[in-house]
Amino acid sequence: MESVFNFLGSISWWMWIIIAIVLVAIRDVFFNRKHTVSHNFPVIGHLRYLLESIGPEIRQYFVANNREELPFNRIERGWVYASSKNENNYEGFGTDRDIYLHQHIFVKNCMIPYKMDKDHPNREDKSFLPCAKVMGLYNQREKPYRPGSVINVSAMSFGSLSARAVESLNIGVQKGNAYHNTGEGGLSPYHSNGGDVIFHFGTGYFGVRDENGNFSMKKMKDLVTRNPFIRAIEIKLSQGAKPGKGGVLPGTKITPEIAKIRGVEVGKDVLSPSAHKAFSDVPELLQFIEDIANETGLPVGIKAAIGKTEQWELLAELMVKTNRGPDFITIDGGEGGTGAAPPSFADHVSLPWVYGFTAIYKIFQKHNLTDRVVFIGSGKLGFPAKAAMAFAMGVDCINVAREAMMSIGCIQAQICHTNRCPSGIATQSTWLQKGIDIPLKSDRLAQYFKTFRKEFTEITHASGYEHPCQFTMQDVDLNVDDGELTKTLEDSFKYTKTPVEYTCAKDLKECTYLGGYNQK
Repeated sequence: MESVFNFLGSISWWMWIIIAIVLVAIRDVFFNRKHTVSHNFPVIGHLRYLLESIGPEIRQYFVANNREELPFNRIERGWVYASSKNENNYEGFGTDRDIYLHQHIFVKNCMIPYKMDKDHPNREDKSFLPCAKVMGLYNQREKPYRPGSVINVSAMSFGSLSARAVESLNIGVQKGNAYHNTGEGGLSPYHSNGGDVIFHFGTGYFGVRDENGNFSMKKMKDLVTRNPFIRAIEIKLSQGAKPGKGGVLPGTKITPEIAKIRGVEVGKDVLSPSAHKAFSDVPELLQFIEDIANETGLPVGIKAAIGKTEQWELLAELMVKTNRGPDFITIDGGEGGTGAAPPSFADHVSLPWVYGFTAIYKIFQKHNLTDRVVFIGSGKLGFPAKAAMAFAMGVDCINVAREAMMSIGCIQAQICHTNRCPSGIATQSTWLQKGIDIPLKSDRLAQYFKTFRKEFTEITHASGYEHPCQFTMQDVDLNVDDGELTKTLEDSFKYTKTPVEYTCAKDLKECTYLGGYNQK
């Protein structure tokens, strides 16, 4: 045996490389039956798979220009990164965006901007920008809620995201006076670090399900009672990435902790049903909303990606007839989605946000319901100019998911579904998660929100308004390609936003129902 070791030790390093190459070649030629390229071109053929695997990184860092990538280009990512770090997020030498492209947004500024009084809330806090509406006030819920921020964290589950990522987001919203939507994976300890929470559930009823996988009102009441930081409840009907298809959490991400919180098996793919068991039609949905609101005292809303609108028409008609209904509605765009989804769904099912929101807002406006509902937009709206467009169209708040992920370190690797997220955000790997410094990352989310609100406020003031709820559809133009240079939002989408009842920022600051700020 000693002579064998001596012989192996006498082989030089370059000979070991040759031996390894020969072994790979033998394997490719005689034993490989799966990959034609490596069989026909032994050894060298593996370079093709290597280059293919790092293709997204090569394009992202070396090939694509500043405005070329999707879903977020380099300029957009850079703005979020710089804003979250409180660094210089300005551009020099003018914009490099082609401002004549189709659907480019123009926010119209005033000759004389809005001027703040000396005791205006934004003098003390440049990022003070709460929602202009109160969730649950019209329906006289026991615990109405005014979001302390017009930008908040959208639905992203613990399981889809790592524990340290969720904890960073929750502490970050507490620092930034915003709210944190749990996503459909249930309420975890990482959602319980001081931030306002919107408890969100879907067809799997994770966190509020009985032993048979059905919705449990008792568990819902117990959850709300034990966790007073839950400020509202959101029922997911569908989502932008995969409307009509239940949530997907790969088994590789199911740890014992996640299995306990969700009530599922370790290591087994979790496929939520495509439809709810608790209701089967619109009248039953309306009753379900009222039952939860009555039992918990909290505002209750619904979230959906938009396709056909017949059932939305029925919902609006029933709301008028019964004088009850959801306190808020979150409209998700087809361009959204942090979770795993088949390309056939992600690319083609449900309308983009501007079309989906337009369709629903028109229905509720026709039935004079817009004042009763807080409208929330979700789908790449985490930039001030896009937010101005959304508010001009009728939203009252926006939720951000991927932008929030980028603020805590996401690099848009687009492998969220593989459990190999290099930034530790969308993985359950304990090693990869260790790279997330929770105090630092929570500060960055809070700073991104504060920077966003500050710039959004400045754009609002430049347009002559105090609060973005005052934007009208005449205040924003879009480039169009039908023979005219630009059209207003009103001309483009064929409706006029209903004015939001608004007094002044001081009244918002003194509101009894204000979240975030009044929780400290």
